[in-house]
Amino acid sequence: HGAGSACGKNMSKETFDTIGHQKQVNYALLAPSKAAFVAEVTEGLSAPPSYFPLNVMMNKNGYESIDAVMQRGNRALSPQQFELAEETNDALVLDTRKADNFRKGFIPNAINIGLDGQFAPWVGELIPDIKQPILVVAERGLEEETIMRLARVGYDNTIGYLEGGIEAWQAAKKDVDTVHRISADEFKNAWKQGETVVFDVRRDGEYSAEHVENAYHRSLSRINEWVGLIDKNEHFFMHCAGGYRSMMAASILKARGFDNFTEIAGGFAAIEKTGLPITDFICPSKLVV
Repeated sequence: HGAGSACGKNMSKETFDTIGHQKQVNYALLAPSKAAFVAEVTEGLSAPPSYFPLNVMMNKNGYESIDAVMQRGNRALSPQQFELAEETNDALVLDTRKADNFRKGFIPNAINIGLDGQFAPWVGELIPDIKQPILVVAERGLEEETIMRLARVGYDNTIGYLEGGIEAWQAAKKDVDTVHRISADEFKNAWKQGETVVFDVRRDGEYSAEHVENAYHRSLSRINEWVGLIDKNEHFFMHCAGGYRSMMAASILKARGFDNFTEIAGGFAAIEKTGLPITDFICPSKLVV
């Protein structure tokens, strides 16, 4: 249960410690009573991802052996076999490459959740059905790790991976899609106060603390709630904290038929350095309809 995961709040990044030291520095253990402790650790706790209760049921009812899961999932498929498997199994194509590699070329309708970030929590948040058949596109040599990490959070129905990666797909003359990404400096030059539509896909607390002036909050975790309410014809810019989550959002938007948007590399961390106006004033909700 690492720092930044959905398993709790204010969790430290250290992987081991002594009870004595934790009693000195842990915010919850500094509470003066049991009631205060309970209040401290539960106040402001975000809702658990939808896959949590499904994992509970798996733990109660049993599940396949990891050997069976890996044998089914760790199958190298040619581009032709991959395409056929996607069609016949109504499979989700999960591309786990880094955001900058993904945006340069990916299989149409693929969803990007990078293996280099908080992979498991976002898989659980964005793929509600743990029985969903999954086909993997990964960086070379990371296919088996991807399948294992999916299985660790209950996603046992991986049915293969693209042999040779996206390069093999392109070599086979298959269709690819791209995401339009610009730098924070380019965004600064394009930004016009009161005119530019900006979607901030970070979590509530991040947006509330500070955000680009007049940016609208469109949390990635609630993308299914707002994606159908925005106009595909009106252009908008989109960012997260560093580019990991905004590329996930971009892939979902692309899969839903959105093309008229621009994702910002480096996210808010890069934007903040450009000198654009930053505020903590909550922008009134606007749906681009």
